[in-house]
Parts: sequence; structure tokens; C-alpha cells
Amino acid sequence: MSAFTPTIRSLAFALCAATLPAAHAFDLASADMRDHGTLADKQVLNGFGCQGGNQSPQLAWSDPPAGTKSFAVTVYDPDAPTGSGWWHWVVFDIPANVRSLPAGAGARADAGAGAKSGRSDFGTPAFGGACPPQGDKPHRYITTVYALKVDKLDLPAEPSGALVGFMIHANQLGSARLVATYGR
Repeated sequence: MSAFTPTIRSLAFALCAATLPAAHAFDLASADMRDHGTLADKQVLNGFGCQGGNQSPQLAWSDPPAGTKSFAVTVYDPDAPTGSGWWHWVVFDIPANVRSLPAGAGARADAGAGAKSGRSDFGTPAFGGACPPQGDKPHRYITTVYALKVDKLDLPAEPSGALVGFMIHANQLGSARLVATYGR
């Protein structure tokens, strides 16, 4: 095998990736959290040594890409000491005409929008608030709304966050996100 083979593969991959259409970015806002801010106590878990409201944040999005047929929402902590991060909330099949979720929607399996919920890493189809290990650096909590090109994701009941994430990425037209931190 030539010493140039990895370089040629990397170049070929880069050229192929450059021909893919760029995902459309749209707008996401929240009355409960601000981008690059600190999560409020109401978005903190009430358990595992944390004391909070365990309430999903209010979210509102606008300007989705043309062709959007549904939305999905995830809250993910890439800093969790698991080797694979931590899914705090996974909601999908949100109808295309929905542009917001109220605070606390994560307590419902359908998020109040006729959508479906996947299992968070807490093992339930509901929102689970922030609760990083005591003494860890503040963790990032990435809230993302995805615009999807399909009406429904073909998924079993209460799928894992990883499975929903795979299907989201296979069907996304664009995304919008807010990143907040929390430490204790």
C-alpha cells in the first residue's frame, strides 16, 4: 500500500463532501435559556444529587428551509463522562406547521405537539434535566431543532437517542441550536 493512499482517500472524501448541499440554518430562540448562557435551575434535574425543576425549556423557531415536512428536537450533553455523551431529550415527528414548544413540554410523551418521544439516557421518553457530576467542569447542553425532509421518521416505539439521531441526520434539511452550560 502506498504512503499516499491515506492522502488520496482524504482528498477524495473532501471532494465528495464539497459536492453535498449545505444544510440550511434557521433561527431558534428560547424564553428560558440564552445561547452561551448558563441553564436556570428549572432546567436542572431533580435527582442524582441535583435539585431543580426538571423542566424542558420553551423553544420557538422560524425560517425553516423550503421543503420542511417535520421537525425534531434534541438536547444532548457531549461532555457527559460516558464515552458517548448523554441524551437529555429526544422528540421527533413534530408536524411542519408547529413552530414552538412550551416550557415543560418534555413531561409529555408527545411534547404537546402530536409528536413522538424517544428514550432519553435516563431511560424514559421524557425530558431529563442537567446534572453533571459534582466537581466536573461545566457541561455543554446543546438544544437543536432539526428541519426534516420527511413527515415521519420510520422508528419503533420509544427508540434510543442514538437511533433517532441517526435517522435525523439521514433526513435533515437544516438545523438551529442553542448551547448553554451548567456545572456544580
